[in-house]
Amino acid sequence: MLDIRFIRENPDAVKENIKKKFQDAKLPLVDEVIALDAQNRAAITEASELRSKRNSLSKQIGILMGQSKKDPSKKDEAEKVKADVVAINERLEGLEALETELAEKIRRIMLQIPNMIDPSVPIGPDDSCNVEVQRFGEPSVPGFEIPYHTEIMESLDGIDMDAAGRVSGNGFYYLTGDIARLHSAVLAYARDFMIDKGFTYCIPPFMIHGNVVEGVMSQTEMDAMMYKIEGEDLYLIGTSEHSMIGRFIDQIISEDRLPLTLTSYSPCFRKEKGAHGIEERGVYRIHQFEKQEMIVICRPEDSMAWYEKMWRFSVELFRSMEIPVRQLECCSGDLADLKVKSCDIEAWSPRQQKYFEVCSCSNLGDAQARRLKMRIKGEDGKMYLPHTLNNTVVAPPRMLIAFLENHLQEDGSVTIPEVLRPYMGGKEVLVPKK
Repeated sequence: MLDIRFIRENPDAVKENIKKKFQDAKLPLVDEVIALDAQNRAAITEASELRSKRNSLSKQIGILMGQSKKDPSKKDEAEKVKADVVAINERLEGLEALETELAEKIRRIMLQIPNMIDPSVPIGPDDSCNVEVQRFGEPSVPGFEIPYHTEIMESLDGIDMDAAGRVSGNGFYYLTGDIARLHSAVLAYARDFMIDKGFTYCIPPFMIHGNVVEGVMSQTEMDAMMYKIEGEDLYLIGTSEHSMIGRFIDQIISEDRLPLTLTSYSPCFRKEKGAHGIEERGVYRIHQFEKQEMIVICRPEDSMAWYEKMWRFSVELFRSMEIPVRQLECCSGDLADLKVKSCDIEAWSPRQQKYFEVCSCSNLGDAQARRLKMRIKGEDGKMYLPHTLNNTVVAPPRMLIAFLENHLQEDGSVTIPEVLRPYMGGKEVLVPKK
């Protein structure tokens, strides 16, 4: 969410930013919110002047009532002044109601106006315009056919989607045996990897209130992703970033605590609406999964440096597991409304002979901090808004697709890279059972 003063002083820049995000339907919102803001400020000014006048008249009433003991006519004057005060109070009551109404209208519109994107963001309407920046590791295609990922898992007796369908419906799964162990091993390795980078490990609440949801994401994202608990003001989180950033709602943080570098584990729950292609069956798009996340809260001047560090942590993690990846810069039309800049880390799929998303790194500027009323108290005592960033460390089971395809051998076995062996009880290879 932008500062209303910024919109007031830079309406053309805000409109140009909306055009760059290909959201022209939102252009009228800029003039609308500026007009409402002017009306609101006029109401606030009038109310302030009336309160000042009321205070002056109240003092005058006291004086007149004191004088009325000697001069009874002063009492009549006091009654006239009291009538003026009553009229002022009635007007103030109307103005205060108007201020409340206007403030809510302004807030609703402000929630819809997208954040200002960074000048480095490529311009394009959708993800087809995302730009490959660089590759890490050589993608390869083996000389044998690679089965679909659920077939590899089934050969290892590691998945049961039929039973999950009977129990929970489509988009759910049972992981079993070595695949379940591999899933947990990757999460544990990712946790320790981030701890070694100096991040503090956290396990957050898996449900959050509606005001926190509104603070961390746009209405469009919420409608597409979030599950609401019926009859309660609670939503299941779609990623631990939601509750991790929400932890600081209405809080004042001392500047000497910055940067806050946190890594969190959570299950994640998503609607995942819409039809998907054949390669997105199995465990690619699912309603429930687990994830290790990284979150940074920092000074505004440090956020781009942290953005660079964070996506590189993802690259380092995947390369340590011998999986080729690339960095893909997200274009303007592919950025969620709160994001200033974002990139995906995509893993190589030997089966599809292309890359697919496994991590997403985002700099949200001060948008979440402004919505959540999160403030930093500087050494000089002044308050300012921090910047917030988030990035996926690893999100199995989708990550397992890349892992299994890149480590599958011709005989159907799956090799375990050295960094994961301590988390797999020393196993160096998974052998097919079917």
